[in-house]
Amino acid sequence: MRKRTIRTGMRLVLAALLLIIMTSFYHAEVSDFFSLSIGAEQRFYSFGIFWAAALGGYGVVMAAFGLVLPATQRDAGIRLFPVFLIMVGMMMIFFYLFVHSFNAPQEERRLRPGETITI
Repeated sequence: MRKRTIRTGMRLVLAALLLIIMTSFYHAEVSDFFSLSIGAEQRFYSFGIFWAAALGGYGVVMAAFGLVLPATQRDAGIRLFPVFLIMVGMMMIFFYLFVHSFNAPQEERRLRPGETITI
């Protein structure tokens, strides 16, 4: 078992989780921060989900190869438990935000400069 490869794969999965959380739950805040248009916000969401899936898939494959490949001398001092705990914590945050999104009242979004209200 190559612990370095597993740790790198777990870090990629962790980055994918962070990207999914950011694009799924906070895409409006990110677009307001960077003053993105509606089309740019949709592209940000699409690219964020795409790159999260790509990073997560690559991380899972890398971790699986790390489990299969034989260990080397460099893997003796590698600890996987801290990265595993961080990953479990991120998954708990994701599921908390997911469940909370069902119960949260829908907030009306403020109008940006130049937008109008159609009645």
